[in-house]
Amino acid sequence: MSADPLPPPSPTPASGPTTSRTAAVIPAAGRGVRLGPGAPKALRALGGMPMLIHAVHAMADSRAVSLVVVVAPPDGAPEVKSLLDAHVLPDRTDILVVPGGESRQESVKLGLDALPPGYDIVLVHDAARPLVPVDTVDAVIGAVRHGAPAVVPALPLADTVKQVEPAAPGEPEPVVATPDRSLLRAVQTPQGFDRATLVRAHETVTDDVTDDASMVEQLGLTVVTVPGHEEAFKVTRPLDLVLAEAVLARRRLNDGF
Repeated sequence: MSADPLPPPSPTPASGPTTSRTAAVIPAAGRGVRLGPGAPKALRALGGMPMLIHAVHAMADSRAVSLVVVVAPPDGAPEVKSLLDAHVLPDRTDILVVPGGESRQESVKLGLDALPPGYDIVLVHDAARPLVPVDTVDAVIGAVRHGAPAVVPALPLADTVKQVEPAAPGEPEPVVATPDRSLLRAVQTPQGFDRATLVRAHETVTDDVTDDASMVEQLGLTVVTVPGHEEAFKVTRPLDLVLAEAVLARRRLNDGF
């Protein structure tokens, strides 16, 4: 695996009227405290491999993605690079590891700064979403190629949502509203962007935000959704890891994954 980007992949059915090179940035610098003590979340084992390896595969499985930038913990870049070198990844996809920052937003910015010229589309993907299907990745890329400045995969909500007045931990919280859930979506990753738009967002928006799409919203630009997938859930708590193991076992049984 070289640190130099490979030539762009051949056009695929997911491409639009123009051929654009796509890179994926995976911020993997978080500790993942909700999963309990131990290794950082991205390095927790899933099916015998770190979740990060699954997340890199999820991006690299798209023939449109020719570069994956992994943003490691600030003091853990050599460890992460050794980890990636120890696993077989698609030859057509180059892998670059850079140290991250103290926040997710800072880590994504450092990943963006590391991108070479020539990549017009950037995906930002959570390492904690290791099982996103390639069709979802390609749908996001296709929507950006067709002119959307920012694209997010999203699912309708299954549960009723209540807006509450926050109270002290453990105390009852008064309900103040019940939003119409038909107008709400649960957002996943990878989120896809026109590179120049995402760079401008990171240079302009200084508030700490939970995702990159909301930064683009603050520029006054339209963010669009494409259908997400139920297997693109985020592994945050121990029960999520159990579910991810079950999904992976089913894939291996059905598809020889």
